[in-house]
Amino acid sequence: MKIFNSFFMGGFECADHINRSGTRVNLLRVTEHDIRALEDYRDLAKLGIYTVREGICWSAVEKAPYVFDFSEVENRIRAAERTGIQVLWDLCHFGYPDGIYPTHPHFCDRFEALCTAFAKFYKNVSKQPLLVVPINEISFLSWHSGDVRGTVPFAVNCGFDIKYHLCKAAILGIRRLREVDPGCRIILVEPLISIHGNEESDWNHINTINDHQFQAMDIIAGRMCPELGGSENNLDILGFNYYWNSQWEDGAGPLPWPETIPRRTRVSAMLRDAYRRYGRPLFLSETGHFGEGRAAWIAEIALESCAAIEAGVPLEGVCIYPVTDRPDWDDLWSYSDCGIFDLDEHNDRLPHYESINAIRAAQMVISQSISEALARFTTVMPSPEAHPSAPPVNNIGSL
Repeated sequence: MKIFNSFFMGGFECADHINRSGTRVNLLRVTEHDIRALEDYRDLAKLGIYTVREGICWSAVEKAPYVFDFSEVENRIRAAERTGIQVLWDLCHFGYPDGIYPTHPHFCDRFEALCTAFAKFYKNVSKQPLLVVPINEISFLSWHSGDVRGTVPFAVNCGFDIKYHLCKAAILGIRRLREVDPGCRIILVEPLISIHGNEESDWNHINTINDHQFQAMDIIAGRMCPELGGSENNLDILGFNYYWNSQWEDGAGPLPWPETIPRRTRVSAMLRDAYRRYGRPLFLSETGHFGEGRAAWIAEIALESCAAIEAGVPLEGVCIYPVTDRPDWDDLWSYSDCGIFDLDEHNDRLPHYESINAIRAAQMVISQSISEALARFTTVMPSPEAHPSAPPVNNIGSL
């Protein structure tokens, strides 16, 4: 059964953390998506994009401890309903309310309360199925806040400790979401990376640090740290975020892109490995580039998506991130020259036509690849009539 309304999706930058300067950022407000959602959704619908990633901004909706106001979120829900847009909701996208952080004794209680309150609110205001990311990119957030002082608690050498507590909160939050709405779909989103060695590398070390990208999902699934109560049932839909700097040489920095000497691991192979590990439907939950490379990146990702589909990976979609340009977290005056739409000085949306044309071409290529995969699947599958005891198989239908 198809999960998403469109294969290509759009993601709106919704980070709301405290940056290195101690300033609370809210990029929904900075880009004015919070007040332009209807316009933004209509722009995407014109491109055949009917699924988006959004964030509720925990720091904004919790007005006081355990007191929630989702009125702004409701405005976006109404805009989505008017335009036929399906929304995947991030509950925690790098930010938390003032005064708490992942190792704080009240963090889990507050997050559980958020999950319960949001699920109840959503059930009351929307008839659409709830698709929710409890905590976005636990692995990145753990590193950013626990190893390089990027946000609260501005720590070093504490990455795994932060990860452990964020996974604990996610596990508890998933339980609360399902208590209110047993049919809600849980999406876990983590970085997809490939760390490369060289002729002098210790390959056991390289393999170990590559495997760290799966720790958060493994913990939430109960494969690691079972005392936290993780379960395989928590693995529902898996999202993987991939950018140009998601591949690097250990101790040296990112591999160049575009590359003249091929070294990069194919994205299709990385997706295949993730699928083999977890056996769940997955999608590229964030991907995109900046500057003149935006269109070329989309074209490459489209080809890699086709290769993954042809290899039997149940790839459900690709989310172009972000939809609109956005500023740097630590310098809100410096924009990134990224997105499907640029922004002028008034935050008016300026179509980036090279990206739009690349998306339209990619949609055609992907559609053909999916049709061919469906045809192959239909050809090799025996008919149910010939094998009445065989269970129904419908994974391919979700492509």
